[in-house]
Amino acid sequence: MNDTKTNAGWFGTPKDDPRVVQLRQHLIANNGIKGLEILKPSDVERAVALFHRDGFVAISDILNAEQVAILASGCDEVVKEIVAVDHDHKGNRGSHRYSFGGSSLTRSQLHHPAWQMLLDIPSVTRILNAIFGSNHYTLRSASGDFCLPGAVDYQPLHSDIRDWVDDKRSPFSAFHDPLGRMSIRDLPCPYVCVNFLPQDVTQLNGPTRQIPGTQHSRMPIPSLQDEPEWMRLSTVCSVPAGSIMIRDVRAWHGGTPNVSETMRAIPNLEIYAPWFREPIVPGITYQDYKGLSVEAQRLVQHCVADSSEGLVTGATLRAP
Repeated sequence: MNDTKTNAGWFGTPKDDPRVVQLRQHLIANNGIKGLEILKPSDVERAVALFHRDGFVAISDILNAEQVAILASGCDEVVKEIVAVDHDHKGNRGSHRYSFGGSSLTRSQLHHPAWQMLLDIPSVTRILNAIFGSNHYTLRSASGDFCLPGAVDYQPLHSDIRDWVDDKRSPFSAFHDPLGRMSIRDLPCPYVCVNFLPQDVTQLNGPTRQIPGTQHSRMPIPSLQDEPEWMRLSTVCSVPAGSIMIRDVRAWHGGTPNVSETMRAIPNLEIYAPWFREPIVPGITYQDYKGLSVEAQRLVQHCVADSSEGLVTGATLRAP
């Protein structure tokens, strides 16, 4: 088992609290999607089929042992910087939960070598080419999230693309059909999130819960109070280190309790479909960009700062 090294200690509700003990036992007995398929890198057609059916797919053996170690070390370094400015572990995605992008002054970790390593993984490129039917997709951001041991609560289910709301807070990705016939959920996938696993994801260390097939659903997303128990247990586990999970960001998903002894990180690349764009915040210097492979340069071409500009990097709990 490959564990990232950061263990910020159990903070908050004691780990031997009867409620935590009961929760841990319940998760061991019940947590995880029944019959979850974990594919191999060669299963490209099956990966595309599951992605379009369920809104997500898990694939093992993407990163080798050396790459897993590099990514785990990179995550550990960034996590230490972030936790150092949040002594009470309040998080920015709920208690003990953090967004790697939301905790960076650049809104991304693309400036970090560990994330740059992920830009040119041939097996990932082949699968994304098949999902999009093209190689003209582009990087939105390099981010992900992590949760610390002691995250005993569930994050509410949500979608990373909101439907149209008729007010000033309407997201860029929303559009208004005056006839009410179409929404963003009726279109092909606008962008995907590729999560990379630097450690095993287990029943106890905060596996992502995914509700299959909801990428096209127009039903209201249930609140934590209304969410049925089967959805709380619909988690993508157990999945070994070195795997990826590719997600249609419209599908309902959320964080779950980390009642293990270690931090769980799932760094990612967020990638726009060839036909879809939103504003992109620069995340990599021109100097670093020039040092990337041709494939990586193609992927990040819209994320590059001007050649005369640097990037102000560092940890924060509220990205500008």
